[in-house]
Amino acid sequence: MLKKALRAKYKALRNELSEIDIEEKSLAIANEILKLPIWDKTYFHVFLPIEEQKEVNTEFILHLLSGKDKEIVISKSDFETRKMTHYLLTDNTRIQKNQYNIPEPVEGIEVPDTKIDVVFVPLLAFDKKGNRVGYGKGFYDKFLSQCKPETIKIGLSFFKPEEQISDVLDSDILLDYCVSSTGVYSF
Repeated sequence: MLKKALRAKYKALRNELSEIDIEEKSLAIANEILKLPIWDKTYFHVFLPIEEQKEVNTEFILHLLSGKDKEIVISKSDFETRKMTHYLLTDNTRIQKNQYNIPEPVEGIEVPDTKIDVVFVPLLAFDKKGNRVGYGKGFYDKFLSQCKPETIKIGLSFFKPEEQISDVLDSDILLDYCVSSTGVYSF
């Protein structure tokens, strides 16, 4: 299936989810993450969900990471350069929504891409090979291409994988895992 069709399909599927569905599935995803071989790592990048887009609620993952004393990194997006700047999440971090309703840090301690060990990646759909479909702006592909090669890339999805995304580009970065509420997919 083509990315454009997948975006439309999964935005529609997400819109059917109730707040209770999102909370239950997000908690199930966090519980599945506990099974991954990532807990010896230190720097974890987490996206803050766009509630209006009904994204996976990463609050449960933030609690997990905090409880395991991990360094949590969040980003701010520059829509002109399509670049993300990463900041350490601390007790003093002030979060504000940008014009696209993306919660972002106002400022903070900057963390270079190369320091990040694990990235939780937002997505609309993914396939059985580890390809993903996002919103089409390329922020995460650009960011992931700047990370060190051993950085673990984990997609989070409410849904099961598609058989195949047919218009994958060379610049698309593959996931190592995708976690859904029903299990972990490894690529």
